[in-house]
Amino acid sequence: MSESLANVPEYSVSELSNAVKRTLEEGFEHVRVRGEVGRLSRPGSGHLYFDLKDENAVIAAVAWKGVASRWRFQPEQGLEVIVTGRLTTFAGQSKYQIVVETVEPAGVGALMALLEERRKKLAEEGLFDADRKQQLPYLPRVIGVVTSPTGAVIRDILHRLADRFPTHVVVWPVRVQGEASAAEIAAGIRGFNALPEDGAIARPDLLIVGRGGGSLEDLWSFNEEIVVRAAAESRIPLISAVGHETDVTLIDYAADRRAPTPTGAAEMAVPVRSELIDYVADLGSRQRQALRRSTTSLRDRLRATERGLPRPADLLSSARQRLDLATSRLGAGLAAAASSKRIALTRLDSRLAPHLLDRQMAALHDRLDDRAGRLMPACRRLVAQRGERLSGLGKLLVSLSHKSVLARGFALVAGADGQLVRSAAALAEGDRIGIGFADGSVDAVVGKAKLPPRRARARPARTGPDPDEQSSLF
Repeated sequence: MSESLANVPEYSVSELSNAVKRTLEEGFEHVRVRGEVGRLSRPGSGHLYFDLKDENAVIAAVAWKGVASRWRFQPEQGLEVIVTGRLTTFAGQSKYQIVVETVEPAGVGALMALLEERRKKLAEEGLFDADRKQQLPYLPRVIGVVTSPTGAVIRDILHRLADRFPTHVVVWPVRVQGEASAAEIAAGIRGFNALPEDGAIARPDLLIVGRGGGSLEDLWSFNEEIVVRAAAESRIPLISAVGHETDVTLIDYAADRRAPTPTGAAEMAVPVRSELIDYVADLGSRQRQALRRSTTSLRDRLRATERGLPRPADLLSSARQRLDLATSRLGAGLAAAASSKRIALTRLDSRLAPHLLDRQMAALHDRLDDRAGRLMPACRRLVAQRGERLSGLGKLLVSLSHKSVLARGFALVAGADGQLVRSAAALAEGDRIGIGFADGSVDAVVGKAKLPPRRARARPARTGPDPDEQSSLF
């Protein structure tokens, strides 16, 4: 080994990697790079990895989760962007990369291309379909406005509403430009929709989302997906009033109506009060005139019909004559009918023979006597059977009765409440009890008096020696 090579310092892999890292970071601490986004990925960690390329080279780029979440503009593959960051190395793969801090589209053309691509994507999902549009209420009681509370937009809307039809307005203050503005606008739309019908804050019948004019970059918050989806999901009819008449944003496609200006949105929201009053008054006048014409016409028709009707006396005279004629004929008719029936009855009576009736009565008596003769023996047998059964049940009842048990020497003990006492533990000293025998009952009191000893039975005298007594040995 030559002497010159021997003097070259020796590095470990880590030392050399750290030295390169320091050199690269010190030389390129803050850079702006323009290129096309390629091979973009966002893993579960939330960090953003992508490539920046042109026709000759590729640089790896990374944006940490906390930085990328604050971006107003999110890069997409194939879009030309300008990124700001610092160069560093990744020792694990021996490569250098740029750690991105900010990203912005490279010119209006890139923004327009991104806008068109996003519009096609959301249109394919059906967010802009005509059948999703809702009808605006004719006269909303409460109008919700999502806009900046300090801009000219809210003043224009309030002034126009006061001129046309004074209405209750609820403002949801948001930023309409900047990194966090899109999230605030979407939160305002969803917040109004989440209000209860009978809550402390009145739920709007109509929403207006608006801001003044500006460049494409200034209006970009209203092109973000989160805002477009919130507008499409709104259950409250929504008017988009963003920018001037020539400014078109994606929220205009998702809204139920698009207004050319915030002032135009107020004009769409409510009618002119004075015109409405005149219109109602005109309708009332036309209604009263129509009612008078209708009443006059009906009165004329009624009078014409009345003249064509006959007099009530003429209608009743014919019926009255027929009634009188029928009344005069009624008496003679009843007499003739009674006479005819009487003659017929006399003829039938002459045909009935008395002896025929006697034979029928005799036959009926014979049948009754025969049935009575058969019925009596059957009744006597039935009574005898029931008497024998009743006697057997009486004997069984006597044998099962507790009185038979008492007759054998047992007794029933009852407490003061009349309930049977089934154990000695249920009684205490001094309790009053009743003792029932077969021939009656006696009252008693529980005590601890000692009973007299039983008298031993007299044993017969023994004539022989006691078998337990030992006999004398002498």
